[in-house]
Amino acid sequence: MPDFLSTNRQQMLPPITSLQNPRIKQAVKLRDRHGRDDQRRIIIDGRREVERALAAGVQLTELFFAPDVLPPDQEKQLARRARECGADVLDVSAMVMQKLAFGERHEGIVATAQTPDSTLSRFATLLQSRQTPHLLAIVEGLEKPGNLGAILRTADAAGVSGLIVCAGRTDLYNPNAIRASLGAIFTVPVAAASRAETLHFLKQQQLKIFAARVDGAIDYTAADYCGATGIVLGSEAEGLTRDWHAADVQAIRLPMCGQVDSLNVSVAAGVIFYEALRQRKGSP
Repeated sequence: MPDFLSTNRQQMLPPITSLQNPRIKQAVKLRDRHGRDDQRRIIIDGRREVERALAAGVQLTELFFAPDVLPPDQEKQLARRARECGADVLDVSAMVMQKLAFGERHEGIVATAQTPDSTLSRFATLLQSRQTPHLLAIVEGLEKPGNLGAILRTADAAGVSGLIVCAGRTDLYNPNAIRASLGAIFTVPVAAASRAETLHFLKQQQLKIFAARVDGAIDYTAADYCGATGIVLGSEAEGLTRDWHAADVQAIRLPMCGQVDSLNVSVAAGVIFYEALRQRKGSP
C-alpha cells in the first residue's frame, strides 16, 4: 500500500511550475507590508520556522515544498501536520521556490499563514500561563526587522516572558524578523501596540520599569530585575521618547569604554537580558 504522502500527492495537481500561478503571485505579495495587510496573512521561510509556527498553533494556509529538500519521512511528517491544521501542501519547481523564498538563504520550504493575534489582550492571556514574575521586553520605534528578530531570539534564550513592540516602524511579522528570530517570534509571546497602550498595560501589570538610556543614572548591573520587571529599549538613531523619562521609570546605562556612544539595540538587549537571567536564577 502506498504511504500517506504518496497517496495524497497522487490526488494533487502536478507541481506548480509557473510564476504566474495565482497562489504564487499572492504568496509573493506577502513579502511587502501592504500585501500582508491586505491579505491578513504572513509568509514564513525555513523548516525550523515553520515547525515552530505549527507548534505555537499558528494557522498555516499553504505549505510549499521544492523538490528533494527533506528526507521523505521528515517531509511526510511536516506535510501531515500542515494538513491537520487545514493548510494546502503544494509542490513547486526550483524556479518557483526561488521566487517565493528569502534571497539565497532559502531551504526549499515556505509557508503562508493567517496573521497571528498580536493584541495586548491576547498577550496578557498568554502571560497568565507563566508562573514566575514576568520579565517583559519593550522595544520602541524599532525600524530594522533584523534587529527585532535578533532581540526575539535572545529573549527566547534568556527566558524573557514576552515582548511588546511599541510604536514600531516595522510590522511585527515582517518575514525578515521571522527569519532573524529563527522562529522565536512564535515561541515568545509578542504584541504590537501604541505608546499610550503600552504605558497603560505596564502600569496595570505593576512592573518595575527600567529604560536603557545613555544618560541613565544606574549601572545596568546595579538594577534589581528579580521581581516583575519591564526592560525598555529604543532605536539606535533616536533613543527613547520623553514618555520613558517619568518618575516611575528608572534609567539604566551600559558602560561605554571606547569611542562609540551606543551599542546595536539587539546587543544591548542581550547584555541586559542575560544580567536579568543571572539575577533571577540566583533569587529564591
